[in-house]
Amino acid sequence: MKTTNLKGWGLMLLLPFLTLSLFAQGPNNSGTYYQAANGLKGQALKTAMFNIIKTHKELSYKYLWTAFKTTDKRDDGKVWDMYSNVTNFNFGTDQAGSYKKEGDVYNREHSFPKKWFGGEVAPMYTDLVHLVPTDGYVNNRRSDFPFGETKGEKYKSNNGFSKLGSCTYPGYKGTVFEPNDEYKGDFARIYFYMATAYEDKITGWSQSAILQNNAYQPYKDWQQKMLMEWSEKDAVSQKEIDRNAGIYTLQKNRNPFVDYPGLEEYIWGSKKDVAFSYDHYQEPTGVTFVTVETKPLDSGDWYNMNGQKVGKKKPAKKGVYIHHGKKIVVE
Repeated sequence: MKTTNLKGWGLMLLLPFLTLSLFAQGPNNSGTYYQAANGLKGQALKTAMFNIIKTHKELSYKYLWTAFKTTDKRDDGKVWDMYSNVTNFNFGTDQAGSYKKEGDVYNREHSFPKKWFGGEVAPMYTDLVHLVPTDGYVNNRRSDFPFGETKGEKYKSNNGFSKLGSCTYPGYKGTVFEPNDEYKGDFARIYFYMATAYEDKITGWSQSAILQNNAYQPYKDWQQKMLMEWSEKDAVSQKEIDRNAGIYTLQKNRNPFVDYPGLEEYIWGSKKDVAFSYDHYQEPTGVTFVTVETKPLDSGDWYNMNGQKVGKKKPAKKGVYIHHGKKIVVE
C-alpha cells in the first residue's frame, strides 16, 4: 500500500466544500487579527491587509541571530537553511565569520535583497519575515540576483540544491537564483508579503528586472506569474506556519499568505472578484478551512479528517489521515 505525504497543513482540518466555524476566529490562532479585511476583494483586500500588517516591532540587526533560534530551528536543533541541504550549523558558534566553501558558516540573508530598497533602511532592513539564515557561501553566490528558474550553468550548490544562471522562465533572460522546489512556495509567500506590507513604499524601490511602478501589482508580469506558480506547487508547510507564529511573538505581525494559503488568488488571481472571509476562508481549490479548538493530537497516532483517532498503526483502509502533524493520503 502506497503512502503519499502531502506537504503540510499542520493539524488544521480541511474538509471539501464544507463551511464550518465553531468560533469567529482566523486560522493558526490568529483570532480576529484579519477581521478588518473581511468581505473585501482584489485591490481593496490587499490594501486592507497592508493596513493590518504594515506596523511591526522593529528588531535590531544584531538581535536577528537570537531571533533565528525561535523562527528557523530544525527538529534536531540545528539551523534551518533554505539555500543548502548539506549544512548542519549550530546556532551561535557557526554564525557569520569567514567562509571558503559551502558548509562553513551561516549568515543573515535578505531574501528580498536590501540593495533593492536602499540598504540599511528601516523597517525593511530587519523585517524578520524576509530575513532567513542561509549558508554564507551560497548566499554570496546568490548576491542580489532575483529569483527565477535556470539550468544553473553558472553555479550549483551541493546536490544541485540551489542554482545560478540565465533565466529560463519566459519573460526574462538575465541571471537569476533558483531555490530548491522544496522552498519555492516559502519564498513566493515572502515576496507576496513584501508587496503587501510595503505597499506604500515599494514603488520607490529599484530593481528593474522584477519591479514596476504599480502599488497594486509591484512585480512585473513574468515574476508575478512565476511566484503564483511556485506558491501553488509548493503548498504552505508546517515549517512556515511555525515560523509565522514565531515571528508574531517577536515582531507582532504576521504573513497573511501563510495563514491563508492561496490568498494571492483573492488579490491578483482567479478569485479577485470573490469576497475574502477571515473566519470562513475557502482555499481556491474549493477546500474550506475549518477553525476548531481541540486538544493536541498525539503525533504518533493516526486520525481521520474529523479528528477522530483511528489507531497507532497506518490504516489499512484507503483515505486521508493526519499523522505526525501532516496530512497523509493512504492509497
